[in-house]
Amino acid sequence: MYKQYKLGACLPTFGSCADRFCLSGYGRGGRTMEEMLELAKQVEGLDGLELVSNWHVNDKNINYVAKLFKDAGFKICMIVPDLWTQAKWGKGSIAAPDAKTRKQAIVEIKKSIDWAAELGCEFVDVWPGQDGYDYPFQAHYDDAWKWLRDGIEECALYNKKVKVLVEYKMKEPRTHCFVSNAAKVILLINGITNTGCLLDVGHSLAAGENMAEAASLLAQYKVLSYIHLNDNYRSWDDDLLVSSVHVVEYLELVYWLKEVKYDGWLTLDIFPYREDKVPAARNSFEWLKFLFEKIEQMGSEEIRAVIRQSDGNLVSSLVRKMLGG
Repeated sequence: MYKQYKLGACLPTFGSCADRFCLSGYGRGGRTMEEMLELAKQVEGLDGLELVSNWHVNDKNINYVAKLFKDAGFKICMIVPDLWTQAKWGKGSIAAPDAKTRKQAIVEIKKSIDWAAELGCEFVDVWPGQDGYDYPFQAHYDDAWKWLRDGIEECALYNKKVKVLVEYKMKEPRTHCFVSNAAKVILLINGITNTGCLLDVGHSLAAGENMAEAASLLAQYKVLSYIHLNDNYRSWDDDLLVSSVHVVEYLELVYWLKEVKYDGWLTLDIFPYREDKVPAARNSFEWLKFLFEKIEQMGSEEIRAVIRQSDGNLVSSLVRKMLGG
């Protein structure tokens, strides 16, 4: 069951993993795309890698990137336009108050769509992390929402061969991001063709959501298109190894992915700052395999029967039984 899914990883999983305290990174990873790719090749079962536009792919190197990944046996599963690391996005990208900046953001997304189409990649992920506010009275909420919708729609209509996904996050780099939870994504893209949602389960946890409920809701509205996997303590987007904190909630997520018949990518978005990268990726996938096996062994009917009774004691016993207790 586990291997029916396409398994991916964000390429920076295998990088040096810098943070704002150690800008050079903590080591143990590759510093070039080629070095990161060599590490990724050591992870059994990995099908594809996710790239960031201009970090990893651009007009000058696209043919080289295509050959590099083909020779390595990896599909490019996602391209993410960089709308957050440059100073020009400091007050927003597709929802920036400045019309020129909004136009530049659209151009950036469309460039990523062009590269994705050329590389045979079916998804571009719009993460509007700088689109939000830090203070009361800093944002015109009506205008911002309209600019977000208009921008997403323009990009989604640009090339029907590449689907435009929206990734939500409650905060960071802004104290408040406009697109902060699963329900907001549904509202944002409602009625816009060729769009979907990228569910980053760490963002869901940090937003106070239950990630299984978020997956179910997105699937009901037929927009659950792609999943990022990691873990955190809910207070921040820590990007820890899969199921390193929320084992039981991950177990429920796996159950609901089966229930809603999700069949897309399961992609690692982890930042193993101080850990060796290859074991971190392997451990994450081993946890995922373990959770799928436990759900399979228990069987969906028995789990459904407990859910229907809505009894906390039965749930507690079920979870312990699934985990071998």
